[in-house]
Amino acid sequence: MPQFIAPDTRIHVSFLDAMKEFTEEGAGERSLLLHEMEEFGGTWHRPEVFAAYVARLNAEPLEETPRIEGWVPNTTLWYVEGETFLGRLAIRHRLNPFLRELGGHIGYAVRPTARRQGHATAMLTASLPVARAIGLESVLVTCDTTNLPSRKVIEAAGGVLEDQRGGKLRYWIRTDG
Repeated sequence: MPQFIAPDTRIHVSFLDAMKEFTEEGAGERSLLLHEMEEFGGTWHRPEVFAAYVARLNAEPLEETPRIEGWVPNTTLWYVEGETFLGRLAIRHRLNPFLRELGGHIGYAVRPTARRQGHATAMLTASLPVARAIGLESVLVTCDTTNLPSRKVIEAAGGVLEDQRGGKLRYWIRTDG
C-alpha cells in the first residue's frame, strides 16, 4: 500500500526513473521539481550527490537551514509503494507574498506512469494531518485554471475555491477535517 516517507536514498533508482518520466513529458519547466532538476538533474545519478540531495530535503523544515532568499521552510514527503517512487508532496510552513498569491502551502507531483490511479487525491488528503501538526489550520492549494485533474483532486480533498489569480485557481482546505 502506498505511503508517505521522508526522502530516502533507498528510493534512488526508482526516483531517477520517475525524473526521466517527468523530463520526457516536458514537465520540468512547470514542475514542483524544477529547481531540483536544474541543480541536480545532471548529477543525481551519482550516489553521493543523491545522498546530499536527500539530506538537504530532510533539512528543509528547519528554520536555520540555509535556503534561497525568499524561500520558506517546507516539509517534503515522498509517496512510495515499497521502493517505488510514485510522487512527491511539499508542505510550505508559511506563505510569502508569491506563495500567498500563486504557489500556496502544498504542491504535489505524481510521476506520469502512476497518474489516474488516485495517488494525487490520496497524497493531498494524507498531507492534511501533517500540515495540521506543523501548525497550519488551513492550507492554500493552487492549480492552473486549465488543469482539470488537479482541480478535481483539490476539491475531493475538501478544497473551497476562493478566487482565480494569475492563471491559478486558489483553494483553501481545512486541516482538521
